[in-house]
Amino acid sequence: MTLERDSAASPAFSAERGGAARQEPAFWVALADYGNPVHAQAVVDVLDAYARDPAGGGKGLTETVKQGLVAGMARRPDAFSVLAWDASAAGSPRAIGLINCFEGFSTFAARPLVNVHDVAVLQAYRGQGVAQSMLALVEQEARRRGACKLTLEVLEGNRPAMRLYQREGFAPYALDPAWGTAVMMQKKL
Repeated sequence: MTLERDSAASPAFSAERGGAARQEPAFWVALADYGNPVHAQAVVDVLDAYARDPAGGGKGLTETVKQGLVAGMARRPDAFSVLAWDASAAGSPRAIGLINCFEGFSTFAARPLVNVHDVAVLQAYRGQGVAQSMLALVEQEARRRGACKLTLEVLEGNRPAMRLYQREGFAPYALDPAWGTAVMMQKKL
């Protein structure tokens, strides 16, 4: 199977020095097709690169995870991923970014919500608007699914990500300010 840029793909433009936009896209984003081997490998490769980054824990994915990741996500109708592709890579496209998302349900709104679970951009492509373009497509897909909100978690020391998410409209939330803001916690099983 080959990778084709489909009608659901979203062009993204990079800025030249001085702020003027170039006409040719530096990258493009599209929903991943878990059944497409090129997309499947891209999901694994970009997530593995993120896992190796200090922000992702500093250790790559295990072989078990690499082998089962995409098949496991494909079995979940609530899962979707967005991939960013280097537009200048002729012949053999190169995935440069990934966002994995999972649909949940807001009991207070009685509507779906979309949790942005992983946001990864390869080191050489950071600061070029890749994550912003992927988040725009995530939001578009969330609206198509009737979601009432997007949620995500971010490490407090990841200042660049915090600034990005705030620019994109994400903020800590509180139901009642007297109780403070929500805190993401986990319990491994």
